[in-house]
Amino acid sequence: MGQGESAANEEVDLAVIQELCTTFMRECPSGALHLHEFKRIFGVQSTCEEESIYIETIFHSFDTNRDNKLDFMEYVAALHLVLRGKLEDRLKWSFKMYDRDGNGRLDRQEIRHIIKIIYKMKTRNTDINMTPNEMCDRIFELADQNNDGQISLAEFMEGAQKDEWLMEMLKLDFNAGGWVNRTMWVKSP
Repeated sequence: MGQGESAANEEVDLAVIQELCTTFMRECPSGALHLHEFKRIFGVQSTCEEESIYIETIFHSFDTNRDNKLDFMEYVAALHLVLRGKLEDRLKWSFKMYDRDGNGRLDRQEIRHIIKIIYKMKTRNTDINMTPNEMCDRIFELADQNNDGQISLAEFMEGAQKDEWLMEMLKLDFNAGGWVNRTMWVKSP
């Protein structure tokens, strides 16, 4: 039973990968997904600066070889993380996006930068009764366990998993599911 299931799962995975490749090549005939295409896919208008900066940050986090385009492997890794990744992996990715200087610690400036972007995007759709500075202060209250003015990856992970509000603020999710359902899983005629 175990071997049969494993073979079936591998076949499904192969079929999914083949479909991903077909869709990727249809959407990106050059073999690479560029930033302007990434923005188009997620419906980001160039007139909305906050969303544009946010999606650029996400794009660059997936561009692991820093060539300003996503190849097929980077694309698949990004989709897997966003759609099927474990919470721990998504939190580590979020931490990496917050950590703009790459030093492995988050300071108030780094947290405030992303919070301001998220704040502007979320206030259109929800009632948020805190300013970005108040949100930043609350994040540090909840996550900075040793009160050194910086949040380590361990503090980030532990804080997010202990407090639901903090989890929602720190976990950088974006609406990839809608696009994937429209383009990836809908079979072409």
